[in-house]
This record gives sequence, C-alpha cells and structure tokens, in this order.
Amino acid sequence: MDKKSHIVALDSLELGSHVFDFQLDNTYFSRIENSELLGGEASVEVVLNLRECDFDLHVAVRGLVQVICDRCLDEMDVAIDAEEDEWDWDEQPKQLDLSWLAYELIVVNLPLVHCHQDGGCNPEMDALLQNHLCAKVEDEE
Repeated sequence: MDKKSHIVALDSLELGSHVFDFQLDNTYFSRIENSELLGGEASVEVVLNLRECDFDLHVAVRGLVQVICDRCLDEMDVAIDAEEDEWDWDEQPKQLDLSWLAYELIVVNLPLVHCHQDGGCNPEMDALLQNHLCAKVEDEE
C-alpha cells in the first residue's frame, strides 16, 4: 500500500482478510480542493475481505474535523464516529483509494447545519446577529 495516497491494488493482495490502519491529518485535508473540511485528525481502520470474484469492505473513521460555523463563521470542531459496510461499485474496481473512501464517509456523516453549541459562537458576531433579528410583531385586535 502506498503510504501517501493509501491506494491498494486489489490484484496485488492475497485472498483473505486485510486490515489497514492510518491517520488523516491537517496536511491530508488541506490537499482536497473545494472541501468544507478545513482540517482535522482522524483515525481510519479499513478491513478488506478479498475473495476470488469480489470483496467486502468495512471502513471506520473516528476523530475531529474542522468546519466553518454557519452562524458565526468561526472554525469549529465536529466529532466524527462513523462506520460503513455497504459500498456500491458500478463495476469491480482494480484498486481502492482508502483515504478517499474515509473522506467520503466523513462528509456524509457531517451534520447538515454546522453550528456551535449554545454560547459557543463568537460573541461579537452573535451580538451583531442579535441586532439584526426581526422581532415578531403581535397582531393588534
């Protein structure tokens, strides 16, 4: 396995079970263009069970990634604890980029809205937002 890209050529492996453990770090995330992930530290474990005509793949990712808070626009950490056994392939691949599979698993497990917990947003931005909130006007009878 190529350590830098984590690409595994399936035809170079013996039949049976193979385990790959590696880390994704800020350097890895900085190389991905147009990503909402600013950085992070994540442990990845891939279990590949290779058979004659097909294979099973289990990917688990645990760690923290940094994204932009949708409310205050500061960076924030999001915990990731995700696993996947179901991978769809149009055709049997000849090689797998394990780091890209881990990245995809992280992205699909991010919350739809990235927002600090109550009180965690930048206080200056929070005050500015509060000044621009529309107050609900009650109907006069």
